[in-house]
Amino acid sequence: MAGTGETDVNAETGQAGAASSGTSVSGAASSGSGTGAASSGTPVSGPASAASGTGARRRGRTPPLDPRLLRYARAARSALVISAAIVFAQTGVIVGFAWFLARALVGAIEGERLPALVPLIGAAAGLILLRALLIVASERVSALGAARASLQLRQALVAAVRTLGPRWMSQRNAAGLAVTAGHGLEALDAYFGRYLPQLVATAITMPIVVVAILIADPVSGLIVIVTIPLIPLFMVLIGLATRAVQRRQLDTLGRLATRFADTVGGLGTLKIFGRQHRAADSIETVTRDYKRETMAVLRVSFLSGFALEFLASISVAIVAVTIGLRLLGGELGLLVGLFVLLLAPEAYLPLRQVGVQFHAAAEGVAATDGVFAVLDAAAALPAGVHDTRTAAPLEPRVPDARQRSGPSRSPSPGPSGPSARSGPSRPPILEARGLRVRYGELLLPPVDVAVGAGEIVLLEGPSGAGKSSVLAALLGFVDHEGTVIVHGRTTDAASARGVLAWAGQRPGLLAGTVRENVALGADAVDDPLVRGCLDAAQAGDIDLGRELGAGGSGLSGGQAQRVAVARALYRRRSGRAEVLALDEPSSALDAATEAALWTALRREADGGAGILLVSHRTTARTIADRIIRLDSALGAAPSAASNAASTTAPTTASTSAAEDPA
Repeated sequence: MAGTGETDVNAETGQAGAASSGTSVSGAASSGSGTGAASSGTPVSGPASAASGTGARRRGRTPPLDPRLLRYARAARSALVISAAIVFAQTGVIVGFAWFLARALVGAIEGERLPALVPLIGAAAGLILLRALLIVASERVSALGAARASLQLRQALVAAVRTLGPRWMSQRNAAGLAVTAGHGLEALDAYFGRYLPQLVATAITMPIVVVAILIADPVSGLIVIVTIPLIPLFMVLIGLATRAVQRRQLDTLGRLATRFADTVGGLGTLKIFGRQHRAADSIETVTRDYKRETMAVLRVSFLSGFALEFLASISVAIVAVTIGLRLLGGELGLLVGLFVLLLAPEAYLPLRQVGVQFHAAAEGVAATDGVFAVLDAAAALPAGVHDTRTAAPLEPRVPDARQRSGPSRSPSPGPSGPSARSGPSRPPILEARGLRVRYGELLLPPVDVAVGAGEIVLLEGPSGAGKSSVLAALLGFVDHEGTVIVHGRTTDAASARGVLAWAGQRPGLLAGTVRENVALGADAVDDPLVRGCLDAAQAGDIDLGRELGAGGSGLSGGQAQRVAVARALYRRRSGRAEVLALDEPSSALDAATEAALWTALRREADGGAGILLVSHRTTARTIADRIIRLDSALGAAPSAASNAASTTAPTTASTSAAEDPA
């Protein structure tokens, strides 16, 4: 995986259950490649997405050509331009062939000699061959354009999901989104490769053919003009029914994928309680629903095909009858009559083909609702970087009583002994001012954090105080307020993610070798560097070539945790990050291994790394340069929880904020 293509590990491998429930943001962003989930089991309140796995549905009528497809899939533009040129040539060939063939037939009827007819027959045969070549060229251009456009759209979708992050994913149906990104986008090949080129052909061929008929025989031209609107009218009526049943089919497929993913994820629990058979019956029920919806789509498709063919046949028959009657009455010449009769089916054919190709591409069109919901959500994110080099230095800050609706809390300064380390004199690498994490109606209190090169900043506090939420906000994975500054420049948290090497409470390992997991996101793997990072993470006994299963199966909890730390170290040592963000890196380690890990992290910081550490272990204080304690504020109003952030020396035994009786 290239460094530019990094994505959330747990969003890909371990988020199906959490994302489908929409109740938590969980996982571990990549320790080695900036990949992972926002926080570890932090509850999310607020409305979940109203959309299913296919995304929020766009209400209202959809135009035949959605301009967003051309905006997000730029390859379709050039393919459509080339297709338009080919169609224009094909239209000229159609008119020319009708004229030469009519001229040859009339000449044969009137008794012209064969030498006089050979040029006409040869011209008609040559135009047939040319039309065949143009059709082949059109098919090839359409297929290549469809492949490239679908690839661009899939890349844009993956990039959008990576930009939106696990917080957004936690409010969506991950299995349904996977169906949209896989099966749904594959169905768009028919949309780009058949429907859009046929739409272009209709817009070019039909007017030219109708004008040619109108010039040759105004009466037949008027009949064609009057009868042609009947086909689009029935296409619209049938198309509405087709879109409805196609959406139901895609939604049912999304439900089936979600049910299957949830069942597989919780199969162990289901077997323990003897409920696996009921889960299988539920999957079978949804499967029957999907079969029923698929048959409904086929019924509507066959019905629409019959209706369009019937209307086109009746319209051509009306033209043919009027031409025959006028030929008998001597009101129309045979040459003009044959010419118009040969062109009349070509006037209706493009519209009939649009209807046919619309049904072929209907599943892909239904999937675009979910695709555009993701792309538009990513495009709506704020962007831009503003220079703040003149901003005042960060000072520890606690919200005053006027800013809080909960009980007042104040920090109790701890004594600083001779062992207390002072922060770096250089400007911080990463800084957050007034950072407030929002979960629905819950707004955590503001926290100021600054991490410079060569220092370890420890975030501590009881469970639920918001430590992992602060890290999630710095990674841009949760809604938050406040200012994030990287090297003196204000930016959004998603951009600040580039300086962080993250190892979360969940390791987020992928199927593959230990080497591939440690070097995740790197363009090339440096084996000596991988080995050095594993040694520093106290995982030197793990073989680089050891194969891991999905989710890192094959390793113990402590081993997986150390591999995740090694991945973060690899990312920093390879120059792709400057700050290590470690969330409970020793929670599964014994005391001796933990002490060795703390020593390695202290050595890493002394070598120039900035480290933002979250830990419940009191031993983490021994290596910290600064400690930021977050204390939970029980009983605070949901709109403004009253956690207090205090900065103390590492030798402080207890820095819990004392509650103010006022």
